Amino acid sequence: MVKKLLYFGALTLGPLYYSQNYPVSTIPENLKKNANAVIRKDITTVYINKIDEIKYQYNTITTVLNKDGDSNAMAYIHYRKGDNISDVKVTIYDEAGKKIKSYSKSDFGDFANSPQGAFYSNDRILVLSHMPLQYPYSVDFSYQITNKNTIFFPDFAPFYTTNTSLEDAEFRIINKSGIDLRTKVYPSKYNYTSVGEDDNGVEKMYYYKNVEAIGDAFLSPQPMKILPKVSFSLSKFNLEGKQGTLTSWKDFGEWYYNSILQPVSVSTPEIKAEVAALNLQGSTEEKVRKLFQHMQEKTRYISVSLGIGGWQPMLPDEVQKKGYGDCKGLTNYMKTLLDEAKIPSYYSVINSSSSPISFDPDFPKMGGNHAILMIPTDKGNIWLENTSQKIAFNHLSFSTTDRNVLSIKPNGIELINTPIYSAEQNVEKLYLNIRLNEDNSIIGEGKFEYTGSQYDYSLGYTSLTAKERNEALKNRLDILHFEKIEMKDFLNDKDQAVLKYNIDFKANNYSKNAGNSLMFRAVPIFSSNNYKADENRELPFELAQSFQDEYEINFIIPKNYKIDEVPDDVTINSEFGTYKLSFVKNGEEIKVNRLIKVNKGMYPKEKYNDYINFRKKTINVDNSKILITKI
Repeated sequence: MVKKLLYFGALTLGPLYYSQNYPVSTIPENLKKNANAVIRKDITTVYINKIDEIKYQYNTITTVLNKDGDSNAMAYIHYRKGDNISDVKVTIYDEAGKKIKSYSKSDFGDFANSPQGAFYSNDRILVLSHMPLQYPYSVDFSYQITNKNTIFFPDFAPFYTTNTSLEDAEFRIINKSGIDLRTKVYPSKYNYTSVGEDDNGVEKMYYYKNVEAIGDAFLSPQPMKILPKVSFSLSKFNLEGKQGTLTSWKDFGEWYYNSILQPVSVSTPEIKAEVAALNLQGSTEEKVRKLFQHMQEKTRYISVSLGIGGWQPMLPDEVQKKGYGDCKGLTNYMKTLLDEAKIPSYYSVINSSSSPISFDPDFPKMGGNHAILMIPTDKGNIWLENTSQKIAFNHLSFSTTDRNVLSIKPNGIELINTPIYSAEQNVEKLYLNIRLNEDNSIIGEGKFEYTGSQYDYSLGYTSLTAKERNEALKNRLDILHFEKIEMKDFLNDKDQAVLKYNIDFKANNYSKNAGNSLMFRAVPIFSSNNYKADENRELPFELAQSFQDEYEINFIIPKNYKIDEVPDDVTINSEFGTYKLSFVKNGEEIKVNRLIKVNKGMYPKEKYNDYINFRKKTINVDNSKILITKI
């Protein structure tokens, strides 16, 4: 009884919290460290009223310490048509906690929530335009929103961005629906902070207190990989009138297949004729490749957010007729083409992000932000990214590899892992033939080749003009002083997932005079990152992608010069990777072979300086000098 009374007291004291004005002077010093903004209070109350009614009450007070923290205090409300929004209030306070101005819902602008230029969308956003006049300042923002879609339930984490700290956050759930609410607490793997919890059977409350900011340190993992969180999911739910059960991936997958995908898995005579006209022959892989590249040629990506909460794909005939779709629509269209070719394939939902994020096999819930297609074959799975006209067949980018997908099948969801590209698959190959001139300039030609994630990073060239490519390449290789550079013979091999191009160039001031000698770097092109040690490193570090660079450089020295000094061959081995540099003299030519391999992984903070030392050593060796002398 005492516990219940105390808890009720906490609820009734809520308005007293909101009435405080939060002067900046009361922020603890440890919460100012690395912080651009401090979340003073973050109170969320969720009322689950019935299977098709959920209400959220939000109140957040954020103090912005400098202009880099402005985005943390923006007042905006995402919603969909049909949602009920009320009690919208914003109050701005100065440093001392004195009220500057108040706003209401009528002061907000109402816009389509389509940052990618969606053609169709039910997603909307209310945004308050506020220009701060001084720093620091505080924003007290509250509102409530009610909707019918109970399948979505936000995670509860202290914050989601770097350089943000938190004084106090509470997440309260009042479940009046009689439906079981499943929860799971994911502790911080690095003991960064912990989640408090209280549950009296009817009301659940989770909370965080005094969570310091995560600094934007070099190679820091995303905050979500460092912080704890709590996940929630109702065992029964509603999505735009489609009700279902979510207690296992099997039952959720059956609902997803029958309610979301099956109604739009509809072919037409025109689609049948389209596939028949391709006269598909050969192996399954050859047929899938031909269909995929056909689809790429006739479609393009746009953002669409319509159809059962924005989760149902467009009909295939709409995509066929209009020539565009989003990830859902294009994936469903490609699946329909394969169905007509009698090739089984599976619509797969994934978390697309630069660092891998997987679904929890033991905690099924609605999630993901992207759709791709998986085709099983005797030789292994084929994976199709359907939103890009440029990407290669059976190639996933770094934003979708090394994680699992929700592969939707008639009998449920199967969690399947996407490929992991090794360092030997994420390769840059570089061949340079360089003629040294007595005026310190160099004239050369080169061949570049990229595979794996390095192919992904180079795909941006495909959308540039020839002039823009030359400029982009000049900026990328800015360690050289180019007088001219030209990219030519550009090839995006979409069958083999290889991007190639050749270059011709002239660069000045490459060598330096030393009496009758010329001295020059053994490696013309290398990373110029300034790797700095950190004796007070507080966080682990993440090498998100393995990669391997293989360089072969052939220097041709001027007439009447001889090769005087060449560095010794070097090999550096580390748990983080390998580096090798070797030299071969052949008359008037010097061949340099360079290899660097870096291993992906999440490494403890204690090894950060070891990694920095490894990279510093490689840069020092890259800077090794060759000496040639006039005869």
